[in-house]
Amino acid sequence: MDKYFAFQWHITDSCDQRCKHCYIFSQDNDIPVREVSWEDMQKVLDNCAEMCERFCRLPYFYITGGDPILHKDFWLLLELLKSEDIPFSIMGNPFHLNKDVCNRMKVCGCERYQLSIDGLRETHDRIRKFGSFDTTLQRIECIRQAGIRSVIMTTVSGANIKEIPAIIDVVVQHHVDVFAFARYCPTSFDKSTQIKPNEYRELLDVCWGKFEHYKDLGTTFNLKDHLWTLYLYEKGFYAIPDGLDDRIIYDGCNCGISHLTILPDGDVYACRRMESVVGNVFTDRLADVFLSEKMDNYREYDKFEKCARCELMRFCRGCPAVAYGYTNDPHSADPQCWKLVA
Repeated sequence: MDKYFAFQWHITDSCDQRCKHCYIFSQDNDIPVREVSWEDMQKVLDNCAEMCERFCRLPYFYITGGDPILHKDFWLLLELLKSEDIPFSIMGNPFHLNKDVCNRMKVCGCERYQLSIDGLRETHDRIRKFGSFDTTLQRIECIRQAGIRSVIMTTVSGANIKEIPAIIDVVVQHHVDVFAFARYCPTSFDKSTQIKPNEYRELLDVCWGKFEHYKDLGTTFNLKDHLWTLYLYEKGFYAIPDGLDDRIIYDGCNCGISHLTILPDGDVYACRRMESVVGNVFTDRLADVFLSEKMDNYREYDKFEKCARCELMRFCRGCPAVAYGYTNDPHSADPQCWKLVA
């Protein structure tokens, strides 16, 4: 998606789940629910379009929340995106999906709908909500029949790491189009779910075997976590290309490169998975925000405690948000990176 600039847009905090790893409700379940107004939605789109035009990129939106479908102007927004020929995906919950809803989203141009599975039935429902596991599996077919690509995302932590291989079996059995996982970023003082580096590498090794076994059955396995680059490099499946400019970042974490998050109150985050407010979409031009000193902080790669000394720095950099979750410093070493560097 090099020609695109991605915006993860949280249009509402409204949600009928209270997931244990949620960024919004992790510390206080009684905080006020925020929701962007219809008038402000149009301002957001104009600001994003102006930024993309300035940088010769095309906007791509990941519409989320909360559960975005609970926003009273959800359909108005989708129709506006369609009229402007702006591509988008939706990240939401399964509870309000049915055949008619999925077909309508497809007509509006929805390309992908992302659901979450964070463990097998007992674990998933404990993390999210009773009945969520079965409802999620039931809605996968509904999404696919509408012609929308079904995406399952898993958040990996110490609470569910042993169930990830079985989750892969489940998503393949249910003909999920895309599966990926990312690591839990602590959003409160709970650090008990941390995974040891070698434990995480062992997980990647098992999952790679699963991916190879299932590679011809229709599910795409998105290697979302950038530590996959390190794993494949060590296995000999990835080589650093010759003749590249040492000053250029080519891959890895897209924070500060091709992504911004916008919250319902307009706050703009460099990355939603950590405290990284860099501006506000209602008071600042996003083009200026993206070139600001606050954003530069996430592009100072020589400050990365460990990555700056690694030959994979321009292609990996692990997950600064996970590092931040445990240390309050995005430049600290990724806590699951097992590589020894001089």
